[in-house]
Amino acid sequence: MPKPARVRLTRRLLDQAQNELAAADAKMAAVIEQVGPCTMLPRREGTHFGHLVRNIVYQQLSGGAAATIHGRFAERLGGDPQAPHPDAVLALDEASMRACGLSSAKARAIRDLAQHVVDGRLPIESLDTLDDQAVIDALVPVRGIGPWTAQMFLMFRLGRPDVLPVLDLGVRKGAQRIYRTRALPDAARLEKIARNWRPWASVASWYCWRVLDLDDAGGW
Repeated sequence: MPKPARVRLTRRLLDQAQNELAAADAKMAAVIEQVGPCTMLPRREGTHFGHLVRNIVYQQLSGGAAATIHGRFAERLGGDPQAPHPDAVLALDEASMRACGLSSAKARAIRDLAQHVVDGRLPIESLDTLDDQAVIDALVPVRGIGPWTAQMFLMFRLGRPDVLPVLDLGVRKGAQRIYRTRALPDAARLEKIARNWRPWASVASWYCWRVLDLDDAGGW
């Protein structure tokens, strides 16, 4: 019998998360009031494979440049740009991928991802059924996918509610402003700060990113 899908953030759960975070943490409550409702609903279009390919393409690039390269690559593969097929990726040689604007490292990473899917090492279609750590463990053996990318996949594709990306610079900077820490919180310090965020660390992390966008962010 297949395992049931794990909890995925919905509008109702986001409302619940905001209410419970505000009740548990006065400083986070002030941020929620200033920023407004969380809009971090998971991206449902396309496939898990297509989402991961896009993540690899976008790594360390500006949005415009990444979108152009991703568009060229998707056109070369044919079919639905949000749902490329791993076999179509493996049918391209590295030179063809480089011609789309991909670096050698990214071309090899995308091919490695496709190979992991094709040979079954990465159970791409059943990631929804795995717990958070199992998803990370399944993804990080792929070239070009580290813990941070795996956590972003958990948050923005699978909609997992309690992911804490302790090494994300934006989350750390946001937490520094919200809680007025002298130094940028390291992983251990952020874990302590986040005790009041559980089981909604993903939503609290989103507010850490968003507080940096406020006009008066320097006042936090």
